[in-house]
Amino acid sequence: MKPLRWTRTLRTPHSERLLATCDGQDTAAVDLHYLSDGTVAGTVTLLKGAAWGAEQVPALLAELDQDWLPGVDLGSGRLTFTVVMGEVVGNFEPDGPSQS
Repeated sequence: MKPLRWTRTLRTPHSERLLATCDGQDTAAVDLHYLSDGTVAGTVTLLKGAAWGAEQVPALLAELDQDWLPGVDLGSGRLTFTVVMGEVVGNFEPDGPSQS
């Protein structure tokens, strides 16, 4: 796996979104949710165009664990990930200001 460049694209008090790029191409998106019991639940979306293989997933999860989640780890049971394969359909935003 080539080195990934991670960028935080969104952060709230209880969650954040990360985007991974490689050679200028989006390769994965990660949503992390910080739960009140101290655990973290993550959803990793591997983008189809990035040619991910199942054998690369454990290393990716370990990288996320080590680089972004110092307070929890996969081995403790306080960090879980759901991993899906998908493609970006588009960004959907309001066409303009709401009318009352």
